[in-house]
Amino acid sequence: MPVTVLYFAAAREAAGASRESIDRPPASVGELRRVLLALHPRLGPVLSRSRIAVDGAFAEDDAPLPDGAEVAVLPPVAGGAPAFAVVDRPLRLDEVVEAVAAPGFGGLVTFTGLVRESTGGRRVERLEYEAYVGMAERTLARIGEEVGARHKCRVSVLHRIGVLIPGEAAVVIACAAPHRAPAFLACEEVLERLKKEAPIWKREVYSDGAEWVGMGP
Repeated sequence: MPVTVLYFAAAREAAGASRESIDRPPASVGELRRVLLALHPRLGPVLSRSRIAVDGAFAEDDAPLPDGAEVAVLPPVAGGAPAFAVVDRPLRLDEVVEAVAAPGFGGLVTFTGLVRESTGGRRVERLEYEAYVGMAERTLARIGEEVGARHKCRVSVLHRIGVLIPGEAAVVIACAAPHRAPAFLACEEVLERLKKEAPIWKREVYSDGAEWVGMGP
């Protein structure tokens, strides 16, 4: 059975329609994203920042797409970006800044983690990140909520997966607080915790071999 896709706000403008029917829907939400992008190339920048709801409930990309479902493409509200997400596209620092910036929060600290060109004297050709996406996003949200409550600040984290080359951003973090000191402390704590707790794995590929980080002697 076909699925109905509803578009709102910036997604509606990019798609040029408020709704459409997909007669041969794919099996998952992630595959539907690819179908929609092929149908509406201008939707790309909006779709990458939008959440998908299936029959009125948010759905991860690995969720199955039931026959006859009603799917909604939901851009960020009020100009804000998703606060916590794992994505397979280039990251932009302004996304996390937008998610935490607010009147009265005068200290806003950011961190960008870039792929290094060498590790331990070995030249890095690329990094390969993979994640248990749904759990990783929930873990990032939990860390952000806990750290935010401790330091009375707002937190946002985006982490990239897939193949990255030196110079590309693997993670961006923003923390905002009424004053700078709590924001600095929160940013560092979030980074250290996500490296230990989030189910995100990194494989370093060198000119003379490769290894999963954390699995060495």
